[in-house]
Amino acid sequence: MPQNVIVLVGRLLLSIMFLVSGFGKLADPAGTAGMITNAGWPAATALAYLAGLFETVAGLAVLVGFQTRIASYLLAAFCLVTAFVFHSGPINVPDFPELANGLLSMFNQIMMMKNITIAGAFLVLAGFGPGALSVDARVGKAVAA
Repeated sequence: MPQNVIVLVGRLLLSIMFLVSGFGKLADPAGTAGMITNAGWPAATALAYLAGLFETVAGLAVLVGFQTRIASYLLAAFCLVTAFVFHSGPINVPDFPELANGLLSMFNQIMMMKNITIAGAFLVLAGFGPGALSVDARVGKAVAA
């Protein structure tokens, strides 16, 4: 498969999670607002909507390859912040069995590692660019002409 097709598929795969998650936050921000509140941050509902808007817009930017480097750096930072703020500690739900809390803590650690890994993928995308099958490449050709 040609390299530019591989990069396009990579952008598609990276964008799916953010498009789905962002849309979900915009449609029903309550769960995200609850996590934000539990982390001790103010204005949880407003931040949930902002996160949803950011994920949707940045996910679309990566998908089509528009301002890809900027979107990728921002999404890498977003992934790292969410990893360390929301997924770095153990889970202890009162009145849950110890085994259940242990499983939730393990799942939370997996979510942290997933976010760190995705941040790395976005840094690679920022460093190497979106490939020829992108808005950025088409705009660059138009500007050069």
